[in-house]
Amino acid sequence: MLFPPVFLFTSYANLQGFTVDSAGISAAWSGLYLLLAGRRKHPFVKKWGARGIVRGATMGLCLVNMVGGGLAYTLGKREEEEE
Repeated sequence: MLFPPVFLFTSYANLQGFTVDSAGISAAWSGLYLLLAGRRKHPFVKKWGARGIVRGATMGLCLVNMVGGGLAYTLGKREEEEE
């Protein structure tokens, strides 16, 4: 239950105008979740149950969020730096 408050904070920061920073924070925490969830080992039979499918979908979405947020953080421009 450590991850939901961080993702709620990044949503709040995004709404306040810190889009590049919130993308970076979200990407970093998604990568951390992906790393920690990937360390858990499950038997092959349990990977195809309801929990395994939900876990795989969650890890896939974390990967997409990590790549997309990392690109947005890397390539994003801040308004303050342009002035």
